[in-house]
Amino acid sequence: MHVLDLLQSDNLGLTLLWGEDALLGQEVSGVTATDLEDPRRFLGPGELVLSGLVWWTDGDLVKADRFVSALAEAGATALLAGEETHGRVPDELVAACRAHRVPLVAVPAQTSFRAVTEAVYLRQWGDLSRRPNRLFALPENVRAELSRLLEGGAGPAELLDRACAHLGKVACYLLTASGRTVARTPSAPAIPAQRAGGGAPREGLSLRIESESTPYDAWLLHVPDADAAPPRVLHEIAEVFAQYRDGRARRADAVRAAASRELAVLLEAEEPATDPGALEEALAAAGLPAGGPYRVLTATDGDALAEALAHLEDVPYAVGRSVAVLYEDQDAAVDVPGRLRPVWPLVQACGGPEADLRLGAGAPASGAEALRASMHQARFALTATDETVPVRAVEQLDSLSALLSGVPQEVRSVYATRTLGALGDGMLRETLEVFLANNCSWTRTAEALHLHVNTVHYRIERVESLTGRDLSRLDHKLDLYAALRCT
Repeated sequence: MHVLDLLQSDNLGLTLLWGEDALLGQEVSGVTATDLEDPRRFLGPGELVLSGLVWWTDGDLVKADRFVSALAEAGATALLAGEETHGRVPDELVAACRAHRVPLVAVPAQTSFRAVTEAVYLRQWGDLSRRPNRLFALPENVRAELSRLLEGGAGPAELLDRACAHLGKVACYLLTASGRTVARTPSAPAIPAQRAGGGAPREGLSLRIESESTPYDAWLLHVPDADAAPPRVLHEIAEVFAQYRDGRARRADAVRAAASRELAVLLEAEEPATDPGALEEALAAAGLPAGGPYRVLTATDGDALAEALAHLEDVPYAVGRSVAVLYEDQDAAVDVPGRLRPVWPLVQACGGPEADLRLGAGAPASGAEALRASMHQARFALTATDETVPVRAVEQLDSLSALLSGVPQEVRSVYATRTLGALGDGMLRETLEVFLANNCSWTRTAEALHLHVNTVHYRIERVESLTGRDLSRLDHKLDLYAALRCT
């Protein structure tokens, strides 16, 4: 523990008035608070001295020199002078500290000496906790503070910060199973979800905070440096977050889920609600801005969809059992399907190899009424997904093949059999495929099949006779082309 560690604490608001780098790096052995004019017999080497400057008389350079010289002779590492009594730290005291080479730090009026003392001893405890003894537990005062924060409704970021404050500058993360960062300590650099989740190997130590619902919403307490904190401490911190999830987070999730379910029910209703404002009210209750534009997503698993959408921090949304409604800011030009494509494999990895996770997106809709059209589009886009394209937006259905991929397989099979069944699987069908692929060119088809042109003419005539289609007509060509794509 060094003086510089205290200066780098954002919570204390300390200001360095004088001090060289070498002096600020001295080891701190403890803290003594005093307002004696000559405290040397009460000080030990390496101590920080806290003083409210009650002993100070304005303009008295002798008193300042006597006090600071006592600190220097005792081997004090620094003087932390309070600003509350005089409104500032006197210039005479700054001059005396510079003369005796004692670092001087100003303590603002809103920072209590107790907070400074606790910061020193908690940091010293953290330094000890990184030594070989791995059985250290959370200090009682830290445990009590976390309990108060839980009862007061603190969020994950505040809980993690306070739980790890006594460990020093430890990098610690609270992650979801798909790698989304729920919270991280101030010294922990941001990590992309692609590197943190989705089954990706992690260096260090990770403790799983189980949930009672699905594998998609489990949390992980992750420390990249396995030796940065004793395992027992990390287990106790993980237990704090388990309590958080069982309490406030669970209740908040239930409220959001209820509003989202109500919205989904109205959206999926066979008949529109008789009250024209019901959908608008449901959108507002779910926390979505009025007026749109909106976009509807639908997925094979609503829990997976909810976790995927949580990665989009700047997009308001409501998600039900398998349908989600998103608000898209026109000015931001948010490409939601595009942003979800790299996230979806991370969520899939949470579900395991057997999970059938696919996602369809409708077109942006301006206003509540247009949402139903977006929902039907999203459902169709979902049917057009497969293992190679697990995320598809309706805007991607820009070819006949893509459009047909959204038609149920059972329907496609009937159409293909009804249209092509008389051809069988032999040479007539092959000739038709090559003929259409070569833009109905007799010469190129003959060359591709190594046939005489007359033979090609004969076979195409047979195709027309068996299928009842005239291949000189565009609509008939499309009928047969679509049937081939449906097989």
